[in-house]
Amino acid sequence: MHTAVKYIEEAAEELKAERGPSNELGRLTNQAAKILIDSGGFRLLQAKSHGGYEADITDFLAWVRAVARANPSAGWIAGVVGVHPWEIALHADEVQNEIFGDDPTTLAASPYAPMGRAIPIEGGYKLTGHWQYSTGTDHCDWVILGGIVVDESAPRNGPPPVLHFILPRGDYEIIEDSWHVMGLEGTGSKDIRIDGAFVPEYRTISHTGLSDGEYGHRRGDTPLYQLPFGCVFSASIAAATFGIAQANIDAYRDYLTTRVSAMGVVGTTDPYQQQALAEAEADLAAGIAHIDAMFNDWTARTTAGETIDNGERLEFRRNQVRAVQRVLDSVNTMMSRAGTAAVWTTRELEQLWRDLRTGGTHLSNSMDLIYNAWANDEFGTGVERYTFH
Repeated sequence: MHTAVKYIEEAAEELKAERGPSNELGRLTNQAAKILIDSGGFRLLQAKSHGGYEADITDFLAWVRAVARANPSAGWIAGVVGVHPWEIALHADEVQNEIFGDDPTTLAASPYAPMGRAIPIEGGYKLTGHWQYSTGTDHCDWVILGGIVVDESAPRNGPPPVLHFILPRGDYEIIEDSWHVMGLEGTGSKDIRIDGAFVPEYRTISHTGLSDGEYGHRRGDTPLYQLPFGCVFSASIAAATFGIAQANIDAYRDYLTTRVSAMGVVGTTDPYQQQALAEAEADLAAGIAHIDAMFNDWTARTTAGETIDNGERLEFRRNQVRAVQRVLDSVNTMMSRAGTAAVWTTRELEQLWRDLRTGGTHLSNSMDLIYNAWANDEFGTGVERYTFH
């Protein structure tokens, strides 16, 4: 067990106590953020050259799950913000020095959705746009944003390039009062707005190139940075979802110890409740084991100099979204068996279930696009769809 995971397990009760206050604030409390930063988990995927651990990807996923189990909103931030140092490690040294040079615990938010429009100008780009879902942004000093390059002078022979743009806090606006949701309220996933900010060329990177592994060579043969970006990011979202599911299961276990049905059956001896709990536990354990096993195989192969092809990336994503869906379904069954008492706002089951359902809506957990993309690749139909893999 990595020390970052152990730190969170030891601080779990303190982190759990910040659930309610974070939801009320509409962002993570400063104390909850401090626990995450002090654990070192945000630096698990960060380059050693800039204060990181370059840990195994499965250690990072375990950290995300541990955080989400204690505090769903904190876990969501751990999964999203925690993966950004992986990308930053593939940027130019100049970028890494700017972000981590003075403080290796500096955090960067996102989102990657290409909602910005970038006009090429001398030395870089003029970026304008409005982005939703900037998770954890209040505690971040930088942001990574997706954008489309709009160049009227360039020949049009395909879709426009999509780049990631990195900007410091002073170059973008966080729109307050822009996060009103039924779950994961404490993530503070607010809107970001930019109007004509200059982004130098060296603070950009190609989204397609990143997904296709074109920048791994910048980290030599370090296996961690040879993994497919889309799979790393989606796995971090899955890990947060799994952690929240575990929190639901924990709460359900506690609930069963006090539940007595109208027929006088104690919850812990009720076969219907037992079945629901067993299925949820089994589906969760299987999902975690499956994703870890795939990454362990890929790490061994990239260490040996092999590359991960497109079909394998799609297979990973197919298995990942299916694993998440099984867990979502089994927790739903668990909640339906729990009865009406479980939906009282005075019980944590209700809040945790809303957190889980909200996390389940993330694009990285969406099945249809991935299933279609995998099948089109499997059968060689020639149909290509945009997926994050």
